[in-house]
Amino acid sequence: MSSSVPRLVVAAPSSGSGKTTVATGLMAAFAARGLAVSPHKVGPDYIDPGYHALATGRVGRNLDAYLCGPELVGPLFLHGARGCDLAVVEGVMGLYDGAAGEGELASTAHVAKLLRAPVVLVVDASSQSRSVAALVHGFVSWDPEVRVGGVILNKVASDRHEVMLREALEQTGVPVLGVLRRAPQVDTPSRHLGLVPVAERRAEAVEAVAAMAAQVSDGCDLDGLMELARSAGVLPGAAWDAAEAVSSSTHHPTRSDEQPKPRVAVAGGPAFTFSYAEHTELLTAAGADVVPFDPLRDEELPEGTRGLVIGGGFPEVYAAELSANEPLRKAVADLAESGAPVAAECAGLLYLCRELDGLPMCGVLDAGARMTERLTLGYRDAVAVGDSVLAGAGTRMRGHEFHRTAVEPGAGAEPAWGLRTPQRRVEGFVQRGVHASYLHTHWAAEPGVARRFVERCRTS
Repeated sequence: MSSSVPRLVVAAPSSGSGKTTVATGLMAAFAARGLAVSPHKVGPDYIDPGYHALATGRVGRNLDAYLCGPELVGPLFLHGARGCDLAVVEGVMGLYDGAAGEGELASTAHVAKLLRAPVVLVVDASSQSRSVAALVHGFVSWDPEVRVGGVILNKVASDRHEVMLREALEQTGVPVLGVLRRAPQVDTPSRHLGLVPVAERRAEAVEAVAAMAAQVSDGCDLDGLMELARSAGVLPGAAWDAAEAVSSSTHHPTRSDEQPKPRVAVAGGPAFTFSYAEHTELLTAAGADVVPFDPLRDEELPEGTRGLVIGGGFPEVYAAELSANEPLRKAVADLAESGAPVAAECAGLLYLCRELDGLPMCGVLDAGARMTERLTLGYRDAVAVGDSVLAGAGTRMRGHEFHRTAVEPGAGAEPAWGLRTPQRRVEGFVQRGVHASYLHTHWAAEPGVARRFVERCRTS
């Protein structure tokens, strides 16, 4: 099986060049033309896909060759792009920046090669003229397997500036497919972990995406970009399928449709916006009845909850509101006390602590959490220290840490993971049915996690 869905990878020489503006604007502009556009993001970022979803009306999906392995990038892409007219993939950092110490692994260039997709290079031209040609030439020639099919010039100051840039780029042979002027109305606010998520500013985010679409429509050659997208090579292989993934994760597949469907509550809302769409799909494929809830608003867990998943987000921003919702905090504590499976990542870990910045949380874990000035960021190789509701002892997974908080102690009597970092440390908590950790993982890489969790929900 193979696919030739038209696709583009939007990359840049470095962060801050305008990738998100261009990628989101392209998604929205093509969607406005009536095309079904599949949005994707390279790397572990959870926030940009929220803007992509606004632009396209489809779930934003991540493509991470470190978390999931290079072999899953194509299948996961095909899964998300199924039935679409066009796929737009926003890159991460600079085009050739990948996992530290791992060469090209997980870089935008690596993903572009895995997808056999042409690259559009977004260049911040605000402080250069003729030098832009040397920069573009360097990125085009660095890796012959990466096909840079066009350039979009961002933050161009004037018509005269545009003429100078175009004249310089004629020598490179790389076509200019767009020129964007400086436009403050497309800016999106940032804070300690990047852009403010869509869920926290939906009305303003809708306006920002509309402004991005207008700017891109006015400044870019959409027909030329679509022609470039259609030049993408055929992508062999089959689309990823959650049911097949769950079934293949055990030597004794179970007929989940013939078994009771345990209800799994999944935290959402503005405080818990970090999650991968494939997690819910895997839980559903494993036989769960997945029900979302908002810890800021709901005073009870969904009726009949047998398991709880609390992903990442910004509980530190909403600590007062989360703390004020005492009925739900008690419901979460009671569920954990009963031994029901609870999986918590990063923000979920903070929510389960005794307190966060001095405000009472759920008290499931005898640990305190607080904001710090230090950013903890990076990929991690992890191994399960012992058995838990997510994994058996010795299970190896790759994850990602991204936070400015600290939990004391950093690990319980039974840690969740051993991390292969320079310090070789343990972190997280396993107690009764609770698995709580700072580590963000992508369950598509280890679908047995979802199957194991749902099975424990059935039997707990």
